[in-house]
Amino acid sequence: MIAVTFALPAESTEFLRCVTNKTHIGRHGVRVIRGRIDNRTIEVLHTGVGEKICQQRLGKFLQEQQFDRLISAGFAGALNEHLQIGDLVLAKNFSTVELSETCVSLSGLPSHVANLLTVPGLIDSPEERNKLALTSGALAADMETRFIARTCAALGLPLLSLRVVSDTPRERFPASADVLFDIERQRTPVPKLAKYFLAHPNRVPHLIRFARRIALARKVLADALVAVVRKL
Repeated sequence: MIAVTFALPAESTEFLRCVTNKTHIGRHGVRVIRGRIDNRTIEVLHTGVGEKICQQRLGKFLQEQQFDRLISAGFAGALNEHLQIGDLVLAKNFSTVELSETCVSLSGLPSHVANLLTVPGLIDSPEERNKLALTSGALAADMETRFIARTCAALGLPLLSLRVVSDTPRERFPASADVLFDIERQRTPVPKLAKYFLAHPNRVPHLIRFARRIALARKVLADALVAVVRKL
């Protein structure tokens, strides 16, 4: 059985369309989606964004469960201009499975084996991204993988970290981080978002382009995950 984690449903919707025989179950207070990719049983967990909720949900999800491996999937932000929207990043610093086989599964898709950095919040500034790239040696950043890797290591659970680039220093967020997502409430603050774009109508085209980029990234990630699972 394969565990697949995403931070949010916005990252998983395209992949879940590929999963058959889906059922929703509760496990120790967390919501889990179970289904199949061909002959492999899959369980999907949305960990939430950030360290606290991720560790809480993941601990409950993995309690008394046996998985062959866990795939930590989702979006990541590029830290420099070497990556493009839709590029895949296999995190060599977090993954504990052999990545060469995964690379073969992803042939034909734009993939990179590189270090991934886990950060505490969304980073919009190109200058900050470049600084983090230089100091960390990472190509991309997310907000959960380090904590997932720590939990998997404690349990001896093999981990594959697979992320897709959803934003870059040049193709940035259409609004500030606090407008796009409320970490405390784990959702987009819709009234605040609407108010912002009503006050800044010139930013609406940026929001539309961002939505298109997210859709592309989601589709590439889904195709990659299905290919990887089918090769297991």
